[in-house]
Amino acid sequence: MTLVAFRITRFQFARDRVIGDSQVRADDANVAALELISKSGAVGLGFIQTLFTPLPGEEEISRVFASEIWPVIEGQPAIALAHRQSRPRGGNQRAFSLPFHEALQVALWDLAAKEAGLPLHRLLGGRRDRVKAYASGLDYHLSDDQFQSLFAYAASIGYRAFKIKVGHPDFERDLNRMRLLKAVVPAGSDIMIDANEAWSAKEALMKIEWIQKDGHDLLWVEDPILRSDFDGLRLLRRSASRTQINTGEYLDLTGKRLLLEAEAADMINVHGQVGDVMKIGWLAAEKAVPVSLGNTFLEVGVHMACALPEVEWLEYSFQNFDHLVDEPVRIENGWAYAPERPGHGLVLSETARRDWARPSLLARQDLGPAPANPRLPI
Repeated sequence: MTLVAFRITRFQFARDRVIGDSQVRADDANVAALELISKSGAVGLGFIQTLFTPLPGEEEISRVFASEIWPVIEGQPAIALAHRQSRPRGGNQRAFSLPFHEALQVALWDLAAKEAGLPLHRLLGGRRDRVKAYASGLDYHLSDDQFQSLFAYAASIGYRAFKIKVGHPDFERDLNRMRLLKAVVPAGSDIMIDANEAWSAKEALMKIEWIQKDGHDLLWVEDPILRSDFDGLRLLRRSASRTQINTGEYLDLTGKRLLLEAEAADMINVHGQVGDVMKIGWLAAEKAVPVSLGNTFLEVGVHMACALPEVEWLEYSFQNFDHLVDEPVRIENGWAYAPERPGHGLVLSETARRDWARPSLLARQDLGPAPANPRLPI
């Protein structure tokens, strides 16, 4: 069935905690739902998100989408658009004016799977329906007490793998966070750290060694240095023999391919662009490089994780987004389960559309209380 209409609903609300890392912080959510509607009446859903600058008003988002994207996709089948290859030449290599890329891919694949009558992970060739999830705090800006409360709660509900933010100018603070984490999670848990490019290559190697000498085993170190420093990443990969170097989060599909070719990563970090993830997953499998699914909006990445044999882990960060959909992805005892409903299984909540839609930009002080987060009742 072909695409006949689209609909955009803008949301803006307070987060239930400040999230961020050594480089950034955010305390509100700026999100818009993109719904692609086919001739059959089926709807494909994706989410547009900005972290640091609020989205413009709903009317302007719709205008830009209608101008830049709709003329290219109107009247065409979602499955064909999901598989379409572009010729990357000249001026056609440019970003959209607003961050539509991921939302468009997710919505098209959702609609394609619905019209095929399959869950997305099945359409992508998946042979399992769950993947291990690790608890990620996005915790850099939390107090020590808040930090420990979050990870103690995660441990109490069955998580056995935990990722924390490091990269503080005072390295003793990073070491203290490692000790605080160790005090509240079970012995033998898998521990990951994420520096968000805070270090240089030599600095990263020294700090990894200090962390290990302080008694902390690391499953991986994520984005320790600049994404473009392939020589430095390769040095770390070869020298930090007791941990894995996980990187690629900040690179596009081409950048991830170059990273693999440079043999500069033990593990490739991917996110929510369904088609791109499947392509890089195939390339990673060719080189026997594991893939990890980083944060994806409302955990839609569970479908790609279940479809790619190289994926062992899905990141879960306890963000207060669940109110936006009728039925979120199920996560229990440290496992994320891919929905068996047709498509990716996420349907925009009409209650959320009624109660939380914000067609016009609001000032931060006018957002009111944060939506409840039933997955983090602490």
